[in-house]
Amino acid sequence: MNTNSMSVLGLTSTEEDVYRHFLRNPGTPEGEVPGASPGERESGVRAVARLRELRLLHGDDVNTWAVDPVVAVPRLAGEQLDTAHRAMRQLVDVRPILRSLRHERPVPVTAAPGDGAALLRLEDLREVRARVGQLTFGARSEVLAAGPCDASTPESAGYARHLDLGRLSKTVRVRVLVRATALADAGSLDRMRHLHFGGAAIRVADELSETVLVYDRHAALVPIDARDTGRGALYTEESGLVSSLVGLFERLWATATDFADLVEADTGQVTRLTDTQRLVITAMCAVSKDETGARQARMSLRTYRRHISDVLSLLGACNRAQAALLARERGWV
Repeated sequence: MNTNSMSVLGLTSTEEDVYRHFLRNPGTPEGEVPGASPGERESGVRAVARLRELRLLHGDDVNTWAVDPVVAVPRLAGEQLDTAHRAMRQLVDVRPILRSLRHERPVPVTAAPGDGAALLRLEDLREVRARVGQLTFGARSEVLAAGPCDASTPESAGYARHLDLGRLSKTVRVRVLVRATALADAGSLDRMRHLHFGGAAIRVADELSETVLVYDRHAALVPIDARDTGRGALYTEESGLVSSLVGLFERLWATATDFADLVEADTGQVTRLTDTQRLVITAMCAVSKDETGARQARMSLRTYRRHISDVLSLLGACNRAQAALLARERGWV
């Protein structure tokens, strides 16, 4: 491929020859465009007309100049990039083409999102990741993600890696809601720091059982089984369902704690506990029985013990006595 050719900028060889002619011969008449045969001269006239439309030539038919390449080339390149980007977006969302082709078939087929279906069941994880990739690339204004950084299962960790929110948060508003348990996992904490530095807003919720992805408040994904994200996801564009999921996210977001308030930006170390974790560790240090501590913290025994386990992981403590000592040293209690 000739790297000097302007064909990559959308010009034909004749148009490029004419443009170069006026670069070499500024201020010459339009009719002096080279061409040996009448056909070539006719092609040259058409090339001049298109170059004027592209604002690459200025002047009149008596005195014609070529626009400076320093101006012309970046402008042409930008237009080509815009055209390519629009084409890529159309390829990402092929549903209009699919709907048009489906109308040609006499036999009804399963409905797809955007074609009247409320939910699409994606049981193959490759389908889920492909759909997430489509939505991520096509996102224009906002992405809401709840629970994606928790590495409690291999599927959850893989799910988080495929979101590509780090790239997205540079151009689109991204809000991420994570479980407090994610702070106890080094890999999850590192992903959250990466997202935070990339521009994403992150908050930490003490209690978060939902895993939700919402793109531009138009399309949403939720797991088929919240306890096992490996079973696949449900996809919807139904406005009522999407609005309900957005409302759920906003309620959880309003009560969550800002990630930056809990974690030291430079080191990534947790600097303080969430309010619920502080309540649990205070109770743990004050009482000997879990049943008493759970009642004091106003939560179930199972939830109380889970929070204690999270705090031990955050502190790197081997047992509760060591955790109590480390918490006091850090001023957490």
